[in-house]
Amino acid sequence: MVTPEPTNTEAIRVIGRFEAGRGIPDEMRADVRMLGALLGQVLRECGSAGLFEDVERLRLATIQAYEHESVYAFERASEIADSFTVERADEVARAFTCYFHLVNLAEEHQRVRILRERAGHPGREDAVDTVATAYAQLRREIGDEEATRRLKDLRFHPVFTAHPTEARRRAVSASIRRLSELLTQHDGASDGGAEQHRAHRRMLEEVDTLWRTAPLRAQKPSPTDEVRTVMSVFDETLFTTVPHVYRRIDDALRGEDSGASAPVVPAFVRVGSWVGGDRDGNPFVTASVTREAAQIASDHVLRGLERAIERIGRGLTLDAEGTPPSTAVVALWEAFVDTDEATAADIAARSPEEPHRRVLLAFANRVAQTRLGGPGAYNDPEHLLADLRAVQDSLAASGANRHAFGGIQHLIWQVETYGFHLTELEVRQHSQVHREALAELDAGAELSEKTLEVLEVFRAIADIQRTYGPRAAGRYVVSFTQSAEDLANVHRLARHALGDDVPVLDVVPLFETFADLQAAPEILAEVVDYPEFRARMAATGNRLEVMLGYSDSSKDVGPVAANLALYEAQAKIALWAKDAGIALTLFHGRGGALGRGGGPANSAILAQPPHSVDGRFKLTEQGETIFARYGEPAIAMRHIDQVAAATLLASSPGVEQRTSSAATRFAEVARVMDATSREKFFTLVKAEGFAPWFATVTPLEEIGLLALGSRPARRGLSVESLEDLRAIPWVFAWTQARINLAGWFGLGTALESVGDEALLKDAYRDWPLLQTMVDNVAMSLAKTDERIARRYLALGDRDDLAQLVLDELTLTKEWVIRLTGGSGLLENKPILQRAVALRSPYVDALSLLQLRALRELRSTASGSGADDEQRRLLLLSVSGVAAGLQNTG
Repeated sequence: MVTPEPTNTEAIRVIGRFEAGRGIPDEMRADVRMLGALLGQVLRECGSAGLFEDVERLRLATIQAYEHESVYAFERASEIADSFTVERADEVARAFTCYFHLVNLAEEHQRVRILRERAGHPGREDAVDTVATAYAQLRREIGDEEATRRLKDLRFHPVFTAHPTEARRRAVSASIRRLSELLTQHDGASDGGAEQHRAHRRMLEEVDTLWRTAPLRAQKPSPTDEVRTVMSVFDETLFTTVPHVYRRIDDALRGEDSGASAPVVPAFVRVGSWVGGDRDGNPFVTASVTREAAQIASDHVLRGLERAIERIGRGLTLDAEGTPPSTAVVALWEAFVDTDEATAADIAARSPEEPHRRVLLAFANRVAQTRLGGPGAYNDPEHLLADLRAVQDSLAASGANRHAFGGIQHLIWQVETYGFHLTELEVRQHSQVHREALAELDAGAELSEKTLEVLEVFRAIADIQRTYGPRAAGRYVVSFTQSAEDLANVHRLARHALGDDVPVLDVVPLFETFADLQAAPEILAEVVDYPEFRARMAATGNRLEVMLGYSDSSKDVGPVAANLALYEAQAKIALWAKDAGIALTLFHGRGGALGRGGGPANSAILAQPPHSVDGRFKLTEQGETIFARYGEPAIAMRHIDQVAAATLLASSPGVEQRTSSAATRFAEVARVMDATSREKFFTLVKAEGFAPWFATVTPLEEIGLLALGSRPARRGLSVESLEDLRAIPWVFAWTQARINLAGWFGLGTALESVGDEALLKDAYRDWPLLQTMVDNVAMSLAKTDERIARRYLALGDRDDLAQLVLDELTLTKEWVIRLTGGSGLLENKPILQRAVALRSPYVDALSLLQLRALRELRSTASGSGADDEQRRLLLLSVSGVAAGLQNTG
């Protein structure tokens, strides 16, 4: 029997009680209600008749089902979802997706509020959460001199990738960003005043735009489209934000002296990109695309530098009498006059007796010529840095310290961070592709198009380096590295392409599978004796970079064994590098989702083995994580500060002692967990018929139809085994089915096999690796829903596999709650618990709509028009669930 639907008054009371019960701060609750009301108004005005009422009916039913875990309420919600026509279900799915975008915006806005409040009260920051406090702890442990040296050597290197994990269209992202600006204006306006009314009216207009914007891309983006999408993050946030991070840290370290003398904080951020360079499995990324990616990035940074230098220059109205220029600055101006007399005359007329202003405006003109290829162009960023430092020295010598170490320092930091290339473009290719190309070359036969393209990539790298400098491109990542020869092959191919005139190459091995991770130390020990590696390491101060893959190792042996294997590999590689006197940088191939190594980066850094960080942290950032972490200035500043702080602190004696002693103390626990979790994982994924069953009980095949990115979703034409499948859709599909299996499966069995609860609680408290693993699993489990998962699993005719998954889910939840404390998931992380709980019932609504479409697609013959309608509904729901859960793959 299904309970009757409540009256409108009861509905308002239920929804209000739900929101209040989530512990939402008053300001955020007001934002959610206001944005929700705007969406409701748009649905009434623009949706078909009765749409708003249907949305509210489903919303209320899923809230009641979630709040009371009521079977009756859940059945009613399912019946409501099933009762809609396909057209109405389509509209309802779009409405819930819009709602998630608005809730995500309100939550981001609340985070920014809190960060701004903290900025005014530095004492409220956590003890190890900022570079300033991490530096203070280092000074206490190792003394001022060594702490300062480590700060100078600090490096944080995020690498943006174009892996297809951002389900949201760029047009939707732009609309949300405009809404964010309007929400800020609304906050700052007087209550009930004209400005607030104007902001409210414009928000309504923008929500209308969001509703009317097609949520799904009509076609897959090209690699160049992906480059331009990533560039928007630099234009809107990173280019200006990163120097502010340096300044804020310098302010915290030096107080009033900051900005009046040389900073102690180096330009420690470097940004890399695989967008337009990663051709592993993506036939659409060609050498011409790589050249274009470098050109686009350079154009963006040069435009940014031109504007920044001109802005600082226009404000530098210091007269020559009070602030006389140095002879070096006078010489710079005279050289500019000789190069471009007409422009110099115009600048001089606008800057009478203002020599420092004149020369800055001359620099801006030269940067413009660098972009356009005109006269007076800079040869490289080092020449611009030398000019800026000459101005800085001149101002300081004249007593204008605040200008020398204020605006001019800001410009220096930007050039040091971004050069003339903006991102350090990295090429990635599969080792098998190299082997096949060399086999053709060695055979002396006519070369295939594929091999010709492999060779052309090296010519593209050489062209980019000649145009933009060696930092612009040069790292060459070899995925699926299985031998030292796989790395040496890169140099062989470069010589085939260019003879002796090869570009500067830093060949980076990528160890991905469980077996490759175990073999990594031996491969590295062999390859560093190769002549090309010896020469490059000699030129870089004995530096070596090694990349570790999280995704394929997790798909290979399960998340528990993969995490343990990654820790062991890092420990062995770091010890080998330390003994060999090699300055090692470990490059972490982490995805956005927990099943691909995602989660809070700062806690993960502090759980790394001794000597594996040493002040340098590099990781991939992809899909939704790029925009979540770097899309808003205040959040980007906070994220960079947190990660840099953890990077600095990870090598402190205290942290290294903790991780080292814990690894020794709990070695037997690790051994048992590794063996039993792997065995459990294999029981599932090596079961006969598992791969096609997985494709049946999740929207795996349909996800491949989403126009998320230019890269194909799988390596083969069908999914007959996990080897055919890329890690991203493996995680994405389980996430959509509300099971999240890739993030947790096997942990329950692993902990049960250890069995000693007291010992495991000690391990959770004292062993950073286990604590990070369990906390990440808790987040993954919090986004599961067993009621919905059961319905997905029922789509496949394998009760044995379904029960195996459900039993492990129950066991894992029980153990995670026992270790973290409380009676439910995430009780030790209330803010995260609130965020998940706020969204869950609304995600349930979309999941029910997705299930309805999936059932139809699984039960009807393919090729019908009805199939197309159901497939569109499913894809709409996929986009909405991704927005609600805030991650895809």
